[in-house]
Amino acid sequence: MKRFTKMFFALALVLVFTTAALAAPKIGIMTGTVSQGEEEYRAGEEMVEKYGKDRVIHVTYPDKFMDEQETTISQMMAMASDPEVLGIVICQGVPGTAAAIDKVKEVRDDILFVIGQPHEEPFMISSKADILYEIDQPARGVSVVEKAKEMGAKTFIHYSFPRHMSYPLLAQRREIMEETCKKIGVEFVFVNAPDPTGEGGVAGAQQFILEDAPRQVEKYGPDTAFFSTNCSMQEPLIKSVVKTKAIYPEQCCPSPFHALPNALGLKVENKGDVPYILKAIDEKVRELGMGGRVATWTAPIQMNFIRAGAEYAFDFANGRFDNKKDIERAKFSIEKAAGAVKVRPYDAEKAPNMLMIVGESIIFGR
Repeated sequence: MKRFTKMFFALALVLVFTTAALAAPKIGIMTGTVSQGEEEYRAGEEMVEKYGKDRVIHVTYPDKFMDEQETTISQMMAMASDPEVLGIVICQGVPGTAAAIDKVKEVRDDILFVIGQPHEEPFMISSKADILYEIDQPARGVSVVEKAKEMGAKTFIHYSFPRHMSYPLLAQRREIMEETCKKIGVEFVFVNAPDPTGEGGVAGAQQFILEDAPRQVEKYGPDTAFFSTNCSMQEPLIKSVVKTKAIYPEQCCPSPFHALPNALGLKVENKGDVPYILKAIDEKVRELGMGGRVATWTAPIQMNFIRAGAEYAFDFANGRFDNKKDIERAKFSIEKAAGAVKVRPYDAEKAPNMLMIVGESIIFGR
């Protein structure tokens, strides 16, 4: 009887592993919540709808991710505990992502990791993940300011807080913005705003923007361009800019879907319909007398990081390629998702797997 029981147990194990091997592979997607990153969250939902709940696991990291990094780690570990999950896409790559990848690799070295907009030190995080997509922040240090000047800006207000200014790429972008302002004759003003992950939360940060932006316009005049490094601040900032007839060159994460529709009172039925939303925003901007004063990128960059990441992860999971760091394939995936974009490596030698992206810009009402 004992011998029969052992044989039965062994056969059962073989059956379990055989079934897992034959099952359709899955991927995991980790995004922010609606309050901290609606673009990413909706893209995660889109991937669940596209591929099915049986193929995509979508989880979120906490709003106060700085204080709750253990939750980020446990969410990642939970996805990795499913043996059918062969790829994980994270956007944004908040602090704690590198530690979470390390934890997963202790028990699973077969999982592919794709990160959209990593927050952690570039060389360190690029050594942990396989492919990383990042907005080309240094390039934007020039392009955002030059666009603001083209739109009529005489002053450039930069809202941020110490946590974001500790991120190397954001700090570098801020320095380049200040240098560019000096070079082209625009006054640069840095304003310390509350951190949405801090005591006052998202609501406190948003209230600050609603109160401070009009004060800045009163001080510097309507030919003032506003830029904030935080996603949750974009909607109140756009509302304030429209109210004061100031200038809004683009979001921290440029996209026609990021905060603009809500701030302008537009309904979005389908977040994949880019031509529709560009036309709707353009018409609304003209109606509000803000032609030439509001701009963004034509493609939703954060959503496209997830779309490209999910396709890349599924191709790997389905055995279409073996090299996790297939950079040419990763470039093709983001170009397929986002259309006309410029792509370059962060560092061709030390971090060729971190791909820096610049999209096409559009000024509404022109």
